[in-house]
Amino acid sequence: MNSSIQKAAEAIAKAEGILIGAGAGMSVDSGLPDFRGKEGFWRAYPAFRKKGYSFEEMANPAWFIQDPHQAWGFYGHRLNTYRFVAPHEGFEILKSWIDRKSERGFVFTSNVDGHFQKAGFSEEEVYECHGSIHWMQSVSDSGGDVWTAEGTEIKVNAESFRAEGKLPMTGGGREVARPNILMFNDYMWNGDRYDKQRGRFGDWLKEVKGKRMVIIEMGAGKSVPTVRFNCERYAAKLNCPLIRINPRDADGPEGTISIWGPALESLSQIAELILE
Repeated sequence: MNSSIQKAAEAIAKAEGILIGAGAGMSVDSGLPDFRGKEGFWRAYPAFRKKGYSFEEMANPAWFIQDPHQAWGFYGHRLNTYRFVAPHEGFEILKSWIDRKSERGFVFTSNVDGHFQKAGFSEEEVYECHGSIHWMQSVSDSGGDVWTAEGTEIKVNAESFRAEGKLPMTGGGREVARPNILMFNDYMWNGDRYDKQRGRFGDWLKEVKGKRMVIIEMGAGKSVPTVRFNCERYAAKLNCPLIRINPRDADGPEGTISIWGPALESLSQIAELILE
């Protein structure tokens, strides 16, 4: 561990820019629930244990048509939680590193909680590959508008996790709205905001090609390997070190700097060495 922390500190100190990869484990240190496996999901949502629903079953857009109050009970609770919880200090550490780099950096994350923006990262430097719970779209129109969820309030019954009262609607009030998140079996996701983020990310990758870069990946597991796969791909493309921080799945291709630990603790240890 000490050797890996040392190698990570050296790679970050030498880099001209940083690509940050973040999965669900990045947010666990902030106190957000871990949906790893059915037990992890059911600890956060005991009402769904009684019904036998898994995270994959609840994170399905069909609920917004079949039972929108149940759908918004689940997503409304998450929206309220993500708004209330503050990002942990690891976000601040990462931002301080990027702010000192000539090529700055970019965030590639599968998290929908918006915590990188909440921690002060520029909207122009974040690519949310699964969307964000802080943005909305209509249930049926994948090519319509995407608008901010700011000001949207959802009252959720703490026992049943069902929404109570009026549900969010489209601007014209024609139908129920839903979060602009890529769900399972989701054929109606509006990818307009995603496309813009992806375009900015692609432009940045072209700008930093040939520069001394480093990739810091945190909390990206193997069950949904989007972040892991892409960080490995970009490490090869940029010919740069990949630092993989994960308490369970820190292994990687040859040359990976594997740190077997949680995000906040590991980032703090690296930061101490860089300061020294």
